[in-house]
Amino acid sequence: MKVAVVFYSYDGNCTFAAKQIGKLLNADIVQVQTVDEKKRRGFFKIIWGVMQVMSKKLPALKPIDFDAAAYDLVILGTPVWASSPAPAMKALLSQTKISGKKLALFMCHAGGMGDAMDKFKSLLTDNTVVSEVGFKDPLKNSEDAILQIETWVKNLS
Repeated sequence: MKVAVVFYSYDGNCTFAAKQIGKLLNADIVQVQTVDEKKRRGFFKIIWGVMQVMSKKLPALKPIDFDAAAYDLVILGTPVWASSPAPAMKALLSQTKISGKKLALFMCHAGGMGDAMDKFKSLLTDNTVVSEVGFKDPLKNSEDAILQIETWVKNLS
């Protein structure tokens, strides 16, 4: 089975999870990156992120080499921003045709997902979501996250 892990990460949490998943599944790793790579910190990061979600403005993305049709399973990962998938993931899904695919979804969050997973799935209606999971602070809880990722991946196989 040919697998791709396609993800966006702002603080590195989804990068950590995506690399673990990719290693376990021998998957291709595709990182979504925005043109604006300025890192905001602390309170300003929170305000900026909420404004990004509320404005519904999608960021410009750097080009990626990804064709969903080439994969049997596509795993999509995003951080949770203001109870939504990150705008960069929304931008990717608005620009990339993903239809009729078997998908697995993961989200990284700092305390809760709210209805972010439902919003994520609503962007992927022409597909079959076979599994979904949330990882809480994978970088802060790396041992627990690795165990959770290993269990999740076993259930995907």
